Parts: sequence; structure tokens; C-alpha cells
Amino acid sequence: MIRACLIALFLLTSAHTAMAASCRQALLLGLDVSLSVDPYDFTLQREGLSSALLAPAVQEAMLRGPDHIELAVFEWSGSFDQKLLVDWTVINSPAALQSIALQLLSSTQETRSGRTALGAALTHARDLLLTRNHCQTLTLDISGDGVNNSGYAPQTVRAELETMGIGVNALVIEATPDQQFEDQPSVGQLADYFYDNVITGPAAFVEVIIGFSSYQEAIERKLLRELVPSMVHRDRTPPRRTALLR
Repeated sequence: MIRACLIALFLLTSAHTAMAASCRQALLLGLDVSLSVDPYDFTLQREGLSSALLAPAVQEAMLRGPDHIELAVFEWSGSFDQKLLVDWTVINSPAALQSIALQLLSSTQETRSGRTALGAALTHARDLLLTRNHCQTLTLDISGDGVNNSGYAPQTVRAELETMGIGVNALVIEATPDQQFEDQPSVGQLADYFYDNVITGPAAFVEVIIGFSSYQEAIERKLLRELVPSMVHRDRTPPRRTALLR
């Protein structure tokens, strides 16, 4: 009886180890939902991400075997405003991506802080990614439309992420002329801010768009760049700039 139990425990442990070892990348998506993101832009963001995840090229990249991707999505705004929208999901079939798309489309826009706490968002992402330490690559894909104006600075967390081998890429949404406020960076400066203070990793990059109207195309391009098998972030090499303006 004892021997049978030990064999069963061994088989269970071996199966868990094999599954854990088969994760090639943990990809965490962080979505900015601060008050600067109005209901229309919120809808564009959710529908854009959902459509991008279902795009044939993205599905092919995510389902390329033999190792799998693990994906999660959270939203963020102020220092104490982070919410997990999609828990870690093993992407092993089109149905898994369809389920995530449905979860995103069914999420509602809740009251969020008017502040932008990038440092707190990076810390939240770090804690989520560290639960995926069995994955070969840990990547944060963060979207944002403003500079940090609440809590601790993002560059203090970036140094820790770099040491841990967590790669960070950014999708920067520059304000359209009708949304530009006096205290916001001018076009181009926000991308510089994310490059200097947020992204990290040997293949880290910044994707830039004006407003949310082209969010779907931008996040699709971004996902395809992040899902290239040779893109390994668990390295301390300084990032190089590859910001694109669309």
C-alpha cells in the first residue's frame, strides 16, 4: 500500500514537473484604465486586444509547439488599483484564446483612480510573473498613456525586474490633439519616458500609437514580436531602443 502511494506520488510529481518545464514563456499583459481612458477608448482597448489574440498569425505564434505559452491579463491605474482580469491560462488550443477574448469583452469599466502609478503596476506584475518561475521566459507587456504621477517611481522597480530577468515591453498611447492637456508630454516625449524608465531586457522595445483607434493593429504587432521563440529576456543585457510611431 505504501509502495503504491509512493509510486502514485512520484508519477504525480513527475507529471507536474514535465508540465512546468514545458512552458516556454509567461506573457503578462497590463492595461492602463486610469480616468484618461474614457469609455470609448476603453472599448477600443478591450475589443482590440480580444481581436488581436484571435488573429490567425498571433494564434499560430502562441500555439507553435512543442512548448506552450502561459498568459494572464490585469488592469491598473492608481497605486492601489490593480485588478486581475484573466488568471494564468495555458495556451494549448484556439479555445483557450477564445475563452480569454470572451473574458475581456465581458469585463466592465469600473471606477478607477485618476492617477497613473506605473511603479505600483510594475510591482504587481513582478509578483504575478514570479509565480511562473517554471517558464523559460518572463515577459510583461504594459500599455500606458501617461507618466507616473503617483507612488514610487517605475525605474526603482525596473532595476529589480532587470536583475530577475523579467523583460518589459511597452505600448505607449500618445494623446490625440483634442485630448492633450497642459501637463502631458508632447508627442514623442512619452515614448522617451517609457524607454528611460520602464522597459528592460535585451530585446525590449516601445510601440507607439496616437490615440486608441489603432490599438488592435499595434497590440497585434507587439504580440508577434514578443512571441518570437528566440526572444529570450532572462538576461541582464541593457535594452536597445526600437520605438515605432504609427
